[in-house]
Amino acid sequence: MKKRKIIPYDPKLKAYARELRNNSTKAEIYLWLKLKGKQMHGYDFHRQKPIDQFILDFFCYELMLGIEVDGYTHELPEVLSKDEIKERRLNQLGIQVLRFSDAEVKTQMESVLCAIADYIEDYEKGCS
Repeated sequence: MKKRKIIPYDPKLKAYARELRNNSTKAEIYLWLKLKGKQMHGYDFHRQKPIDQFILDFFCYELMLGIEVDGYTHELPEVLSKDEIKERRLNQLGIQVLRFSDAEVKTQMESVLCAIADYIEDYEKGCS
């Protein structure tokens, strides 16, 4: 049995993550309906998962995959900079991040799901 890597997180973020789960955006809710219950190729996703000093919108431990759904504020330079720092740190922890815009999730869900499925298929090929 493969030993699970321990991923650090700031315990202070747990309450904030719970608040985010209780106040999800419509796009996050739509995507969650497709990810929950191991619907995505049998993988278990969690939402609003604290990791290190950040909270990922969705996270799958087995795949070491984070998924972010970015609203319009993520187009602002100061937010883009924070997103880059977050993604770099998550990559250092061995986590790959897929980003989708709010609009993509709402209007192009099939494309979003295909991108996630493609990532999973590539991951599985690398494990065999």
